[in-house]
Amino acid sequence: MKDSLKKYKYIYLIGIGGIGMSALARYFNFHKKTVFGHDSNKSELCKELELEGISINYIDSIETISSQIQLNIDQSLIIYTPAISFDQNQMSYFMENNFFIMKRSEVLGLITNDCFTIAVAGTHGKTTTSSMIAHILTYSGQDCTAFLGGISSNYNSNLLVSSESNIMVVEADEFDRSFLSLNPDIAIITSIDNDHTDIYKNDQILLEAFFDFSQRIKKGGKLVLEQNIDRFIVNRDDISILKYATESNAGYQCGAINVRCVEERMIFDADYNGSKITDLELKMLGKYNISNAIASILVAKELGIKNSSILSSIKTFSGVKRRCEIILNTKDVLFIDDYAHHPAEIKQIIIAVKESFPDRKITVIFQPHLYSRTRDLIQDFADSLSICDELILLDIFGSREKNVHDIHANQLLDICEIEKKEMSDLSIIVDLVKTKDIDILLSLGAGDISTVVDSIKEVLK
Repeated sequence: MKDSLKKYKYIYLIGIGGIGMSALARYFNFHKKTVFGHDSNKSELCKELELEGISINYIDSIETISSQIQLNIDQSLIIYTPAISFDQNQMSYFMENNFFIMKRSEVLGLITNDCFTIAVAGTHGKTTTSSMIAHILTYSGQDCTAFLGGISSNYNSNLLVSSESNIMVVEADEFDRSFLSLNPDIAIITSIDNDHTDIYKNDQILLEAFFDFSQRIKKGGKLVLEQNIDRFIVNRDDISILKYATESNAGYQCGAINVRCVEERMIFDADYNGSKITDLELKMLGKYNISNAIASILVAKELGIKNSSILSSIKTFSGVKRRCEIILNTKDVLFIDDYAHHPAEIKQIIIAVKESFPDRKITVIFQPHLYSRTRDLIQDFADSLSICDELILLDIFGSREKNVHDIHANQLLDICEIEKKEMSDLSIIVDLVKTKDIDILLSLGAGDISTVVDSIKEVLK
């Protein structure tokens, strides 16, 4: 752990239930710090943290803050997520009483600064790619510490910790420009699509943020780019720029060839600078997940990992929770849950399922995430959702936003060009599914739609 963080005995995380914040909580807990936190929602992730010995309160008041924090200002580090309002009672208390306060991304920057850091950025694909890289390293015996943006199915955690390895794998989040706190040795950019419209007012501003991220790569480092990112220009001659492609490796360092789908798996070969790894087996659907795998393989090869280890690692990679996760698969029904909350992600997963099961009916339950994203990308959402066979649309999950834009899910439903479509409420969605003739069901969204997945599974069984 960084010397600048070692002096803090007590760690307090506001918004501890978030996927990035909970990984930090686990990291400090591993390093024997006394960890506390606050969250407005007692999620399953919060319950897991409590079982790991972390104390969490769920009422935003000064009285719920531990006396150990209040009586030890100089020994306490307060960490917050950008989704937290400065008007929040606990946040106001810490600011007024001169506690040392840091944003989550700043702490992650400090932790990774003296390590060999592999940072995975991109508007889509970064969670699966970073998880896959971490698994390849761990399975191959190189080991690493990894901060992941999802729960790895292999390790049932969003944090991998190594006391021996100096390699750090991190998900580099573009939201609130958080990834600009990192200084990676290897940076991967999987995609740059219009997103976070509340932060980036247009495509050019988003592109500039990714350019700034590329400028933070350490001298002598490497930038790994997906070949379709053609508008992105890097103005550096002190780093190596490596490209990867899904369909071939013509002109690129690494590419996928001989791609085929076998049941719920993708089989493919990887060509790295003329050296082939044949019959790679990935237990995830879709060419977009092959793209994530190729990026991971390219990084692994650059780190000197043997082909045989890569082959075994990809085959044993079990994916990430809520990333094209197969919840139920019987002879009668297939149920897949996914975090997809952007039009491009929705389109990718529906196409992936169509390609794997071309003669089957696909029903989608989608919960839009954020009023601003729904408003600004509404036609793109409609176009993507219209390629399924039946659509059930839930109300917008506002998360950190208030509906100042007066945008509603039925406005999206109206422009979806699909015959079978309807609105529903999360509270009755399980009963609605009971009435449906389900063949393949996709539940999509980044809000609280995940809370009904188990109940839907029981109905479908």
